Amino acid sequence: MKRLLLFVVLSLNAWSKPIVIAHRGASGYLPEHTLEGYELAVRQGADYVEPDLVPTKDGHLVARHENDISDTTNVAEHPEFAGRKTSKSVDGRQITGWFTEDFTLAELKSLRARGRNRASHAYDGRFSIVTFEEILRAVRGWEKSYGRTIGVYPETKHPSYFRRIGLPIEDKMLAILSRYGYQGANAPVYIQSFEVSNLKRLHQMTEIPLVQLVDDAGAPQDWVESGRKETYADMVKPAGLAEIASYASAVSPYKLMLIRRNPDGSLAADTGLIQAAHEAGLKVHSWTFRAENSFLPPALRIGSDPEANGSLKDEVRVYFEAGLDGVFSNMPDQAAAARDQL
Repeated sequence: MKRLLLFVVLSLNAWSKPIVIAHRGASGYLPEHTLEGYELAVRQGADYVEPDLVPTKDGHLVARHENDISDTTNVAEHPEFAGRKTSKSVDGRQITGWFTEDFTLAELKSLRARGRNRASHAYDGRFSIVTFEEILRAVRGWEKSYGRTIGVYPETKHPSYFRRIGLPIEDKMLAILSRYGYQGANAPVYIQSFEVSNLKRLHQMTEIPLVQLVDDAGAPQDWVESGRKETYADMVKPAGLAEIASYASAVSPYKLMLIRRNPDGSLAADTGLIQAAHEAGLKVHSWTFRAENSFLPPALRIGSDPEANGSLKDEVRVYFEAGLDGVFSNMPDQAAAARDQL
């Protein structure tokens, strides 16, 4: 009987509910990477908030999904910055726009954030760009207000590009995390990247859990630049998962690599990647779960408006039942509802 009780206790301790990661905040409702969007996500039940990190000209880390701020700020409406518009090659893509590394923090603070979907566009112009430090300070305050731990899940954006132009992200990010008490393997933090070399570098610098992001096409940019021939597809084969497990705690593939869609758009069978990653000793998180009808299987859509929200909760539940350990969602409330039903 004692052995049975011990087994039950150990089994319960080994199992935990999957996590909900607020993708750029509650970005389905409010402009992404704003304090207001992050706090809404916390109120909606998110376990982690996700700031994507890019540097400014004067070395601050700010939360933007990419260094080109043309679409996510009102920079084009500022005539004093018209001369900053330029063309650059970033990760093999030629981009014309305005870039964070050409602005000081004070200049970026004069801009206002813009959303990407219909709901968040309604709040365009209301909120400012925020630094990583401001986010951590706010998170510590929200933990006191809401009486629970709130994790942070930063992504190092374009790490090879920024290292090449003399604005590396990693050391500054770790210093800021340390300043706010985020250290060690048990800190409520995951650090993620689509590249590999910077994660391996971070593995030597910190015990904070690392996450290898995996796209469904192409290859990590640092592999491309170094001439390595493998692709993201190779990363999710047994040898690739074993390599990831040597430096990371989790792998985060695009969601259709885990459960594909049938020709009619319905969810197909589990591909087995979640189980394979678990067998390699990796947790599995996945992206991006959005509630707009255009992103959902037909059976989960509500109405005919492609931008209206359908039942994301039901899609997320299928992934959780397949063993997924965490989801990145623009609509954290629906993902949290699925989590709480487990």
